[in-house]
Parts: sequence; structure tokens; C-alpha cells
Amino acid sequence: MRNILLLDTSVASCNKGDDIIMECVRKELQFLLKDNYEYTLPTHVSPFHWYQVWRNSSRLQSYSNCELKFIGGSNILCKDLLTHYPQWNINWFNCKPLMGSIGVGVGAGAGETSNWYTRKMYQRVLSHDYFHSVRDERTKQYVESLGLKAINTGCVTMWMLTPEFCKSIPAQKSDKVVFTLTRQPAVNENGQFLIDTLLKNYQEVYFWPQGMGDYEYFHDFNNIENIKILPASKAAYDEYLTNNDTDYVGTRLHGGVYAMRHGRRAIIIAIDERAREIDKANHLNCIDINQIHELPEMINSEIETHVTMDFEAIKRWKSQFENFVK
Repeated sequence: MRNILLLDTSVASCNKGDDIIMECVRKELQFLLKDNYEYTLPTHVSPFHWYQVWRNSSRLQSYSNCELKFIGGSNILCKDLLTHYPQWNINWFNCKPLMGSIGVGVGAGAGETSNWYTRKMYQRVLSHDYFHSVRDERTKQYVESLGLKAINTGCVTMWMLTPEFCKSIPAQKSDKVVFTLTRQPAVNENGQFLIDTLLKNYQEVYFWPQGMGDYEYFHDFNNIENIKILPASKAAYDEYLTNNDTDYVGTRLHGGVYAMRHGRRAIIIAIDERAREIDKANHLNCIDINQIHELPEMINSEIETHVTMDFEAIKRWKSQFENFVK
């Protein structure tokens, strides 16, 4: 039995989308995890104090000596690790036990440049031996600019969306819809247009607060009295998607992908580089926030789901670890 370290991006996260990502990471790595011993450490909070690393106790050595170390997806590669709260909360003094980490569908954060410190940190902690699985071409270029190897596998949450599975997703509008919002500093007209549009086009409308502050943000809008609110947990969302013939419409990328994984028709509203970059390569049923006035027509159209994934790339990335499979 070998020891494998899984760096869990859902711990201390303010976004239930990270719970979705980690569920998918574990499913896709099950061929490795099922017969070996899994250690876990968080990414959003510091895994170690510098003093613990300096002491180098036997417990810390257990993490350091894991034969494989995986970091689970998300927008983890912040372009500036000197920011007040980086997605991966590491620094030069506590990262030694994590050296050799391998990305699983990881994404690069906003911005086009990195400072010297950030680049050196990633070059120190990320594996130089294995190819990293990255979620889009932009992240692939960033990882390769660090002198590391990368394969564009798409987001790990989408690896099960085969052509055969996509054919099972309805093209016609349902009577129900679940939607998400992404908290903004102030209420904007696009959010109100989304709510009003859904109420006009569906018999039942549900809201799932995926991220911190989304629930409070939702209550700042008008015309919400007849909208049902789901509990803010992945389990509640899973149960709803499993037991309801429903559409998904919203600004949360992984809320939409999770709906698709349940065989539900999804329209994802792109508000940042994550959905936009994934849509470029993988063809989500995506509409940009700047074209939201086209949403009513899209809702009432036949929408066939044709997600395009490079399954050979996914297979090639997984094949690196064949020697670890019993």
C-alpha cells in the first residue's frame, strides 16, 4: 500500500463549487486511491506553520514522503501569491512537504502576469516530473511558461461528459429551473433581468446559494417572493437535481456542470475567464453576461448538449500513474 496526498480545495472554501470539484477529483482518481492510503491537507488555509516544517516531525515526514501528491482543480494557480488571501495558501517557509504536487484540472487565476516570487514558488512546489492536468489552454500556457509540463484535459468535473452521455440530456425546456447568482458589490440590472426572465418562462423557480454571500445578495433583488430557496449545501443540490426534471440557468460554472452531470439541461452565464476559457475549448451551452438580453430566446430554443472533451488527453494524463495501479 502506497501513500497518496490529496490537497483538498474544498476545505475552508467559501464556494460549494469546490465541493463539486473535489467529488469529481476523487472519482477520477479512484483507480489510484482505492488500493492505497489517502492523506489529505487543505489548500485555502495554511497546511503547516514554518516551525512545524523546521521541526520536521515524523507526522510531517509522512506527508512529505507521499509517493504522489495531487492538488484538486479549482482556480488554484493565483497569479500573485503575495496577495492577502491566495487560493493556495502557501509560502516559501511552509511549502516543503508539498513539493512535487501534481495538478488535476487546475486553472490559473485572473491576470496575465506573475511576479518573480509567485513564479519561483510554483517552480518549487509543483512537480517537474509529471504532466499537470490543466483545465484550459490559457492555464497550459502559464504552467509551461514556468518550465513545467502540462496537458489540457479540461475541467475534471467534465471528464464524464462523453458524447453518449450528452445525448441523454434533454434539448427541450423543462417546467422547473434552478438558478445561481454570483455576489456583486451592488445589485445590477443583469441579475434582475435573469430573475424576471426565469419567472416568466418557468412554472417553478428555485435558487441555490452556491457561494458565500449569494443568499444575502439574492434578497436584494425584487420579484423574488415566489422563488423557492434550496439549502446551501452540495448534498441539497445533489438531491434536488436527482429528483427533479429541471433546467439550470446561472452564473456559477460548477453549478451548471454539476447539473449536466445529473443529465439536466444547463445554460451557463459567463461572467469571468473561467467559463469563457472553458467554453472556448469545450463548448458549454454558454451565454456571456454582456449578451444576457438573448437569454429568453435561448431558454425557449432546443439546446442540444455537445460538450467536446479530449478524452485521449485525459487517458494520456492518467497513464502516467499506471505503475501505481495494482
